[in-house]
Amino acid sequence: MQAKADFTITGWDQAEWGEQADGPSLGKATVRKAFTGQLTGESVAEIVTCQGDGGAAYCGIERFTGEVDGRQGSFVCQHGAISGGDDTTARGTVVPGSGTGALQGLSGTVAITVLPDGGHTFTLDYEIEA
Repeated sequence: MQAKADFTITGWDQAEWGEQADGPSLGKATVRKAFTGQLTGESVAEIVTCQGDGGAAYCGIERFTGEVDGRQGSFVCQHGAISGGDDTTARGTVVPGSGTGALQGLSGTVAITVLPDGGHTFTLDYEIEA
């Protein structure tokens, strides 16, 4: 099955990470999001970032809480991306065993796409064990 949602970033609290040296800067951030669509709810993600000349990368762990296609619960996913080219999609995986409530047994993959207008979409390809 697949569920899609638009999301807005409702909070971004970033700080430097580790000692800053020559080369790209490293950071860490807490990111909060609100979702509308087939996923409705909110999430909190902890991410680490790398910002260099002509490229950037991040990896994060995110807990979504809300509804997926009418099923109430939460799940955790791990995702990341490297930019510097034309690909504007981050990809990741639902952490096995992280589903709660009606999302218990959830497994699957996630894709987070930055749209040309600056908006964001979240796509969850998933299965739920009976």
